[in-house]
Amino acid sequence: MLEYINRRGSDCYKWDSECANECLPLWVADMDFKAAKPIRDAMQRRLDHGVFGYSIVPQQNYDAVASWFERRHGWKGINRNNLLYTTAVVPAISAIFKALQLRLNRCEKMRVLTFTPAYNCFFACIENMGCELVPSALVLRNNRFEINWTDVAEKAKQADVLLLCNPHNPTGRVWTRQELEQLADIARHEHLYVISDEIHCEFTFPGHTYTPFATVTINDTDFCVCTSASKAFNIAGLLCATIYVPDAELHDQINHALEIHEVNGLNPFGLVAQVAAYNESESWLDELNRYVYDNFCYLRDFIHAELPMLRIHETEGTYLGWVDISALGMTAAAFCQDLAHTSHVLFNPSEMYGADGYIRINLATSREVLVEALNRLKAYINGR
Repeated sequence: MLEYINRRGSDCYKWDSECANECLPLWVADMDFKAAKPIRDAMQRRLDHGVFGYSIVPQQNYDAVASWFERRHGWKGINRNNLLYTTAVVPAISAIFKALQLRLNRCEKMRVLTFTPAYNCFFACIENMGCELVPSALVLRNNRFEINWTDVAEKAKQADVLLLCNPHNPTGRVWTRQELEQLADIARHEHLYVISDEIHCEFTFPGHTYTPFATVTINDTDFCVCTSASKAFNIAGLLCATIYVPDAELHDQINHALEIHEVNGLNPFGLVAQVAAYNESESWLDELNRYVYDNFCYLRDFIHAELPMLRIHETEGTYLGWVDISALGMTAAAFCQDLAHTSHVLFNPSEMYGADGYIRINLATSREVLVEALNRLKAYINGR
């Protein structure tokens, strides 16, 4: 059963950061629901053991990942030999960059193509690893963001890597199989290595289906997929993520890069939580998806009825609303700063994702919190 928790005062980044003081925080991509009971029970059993030393990854974790993705998403072929464990998806991406740089073995910067707006940590990974960003802006058609195929085909000639977010944060697009196949064709033709961040894969709305990138590139090995139960089951602080790498040589090179970055040691609680999430918590996740979708519908209907000067695009997945505020004549950064100061509501401004005129709203909270935040948003806009 889904249970909302007041996280204020629990040293929570989302609620207890200095900027979140006295605010309703619908910003950081973190949920306000207690983890599923099977996860908590598994952690309690591990706690009762009483010793929390260095851990290995047992076979049951590999089996849980393989079983989950095969039965829920039709992705077959995951096994111990093509899976790597690390602390989180962002460190995984950095380690993959490192391994690919060693493979390229050249003086120039490695060039990374990604779609903008983009998850802000993509920018940080690219810069911190000494790579060059090659952005391709998504285009708005029929009230949803789509790939600019002409631009991608041209930019791909300049790049070494395609960094994909599937489903896409922050726009909420769930890429179709046809879109992913077309991207795979471009990557193959231009010799791009594809890194697919699929951490939001469990959040899809009615009428939309997550397609693992691995299922559209069956005969290729120039790609990897980063996943984690952390986002879907609200266990990000337990630090447990996986990288699917079909190429054996690159598997070893990425593993070496994980060792270089010292992100190959895992929390024992993260390991038991992962198994309990994938093996015993599917019904909890289904309930969560329904709740998040209902929250999105409430947000959409509220904007249409009460704030028609704003524009919300039809979100297909994730638990993030992407709202166009450009008609207000303010930058998103200034809007979010003033809203937080005067009305005590926190949203993310689009500048951090490489775009202008949007706010990102976290929908993974209680309906009561969402309603209050939107009422404050309405009062702020009407009082300007």
